[in-house]
Amino acid sequence: MDPSTFKSSPELQQLLNQEKERAMVNEVVAKLTSSCWDKCVTGTPGSKFSSSEYNCLSHCAKRYMEMSMLIMKRVQ
Repeated sequence: MDPSTFKSSPELQQLLNQEKERAMVNEVVAKLTSSCWDKCVTGTPGSKFSSSEYNCLSHCAKRYMEMSMLIMKRVQ
């Protein structure tokens, strides 16, 4: 089979785009986790987060996602 057939295949292009999106989501989640963890979890974590850690993580993740969406809208 001719390799150029794969390059022009709409199904392959759709699969590649989905994989790129998945990689971008994974990168955002990793950055969010690292950033919020460093900011909110100050000691050695136990089996549960304290209420202040939980609130901090929740607010941090929300702010991070809001800013990511704002930046994406402005770039587009």
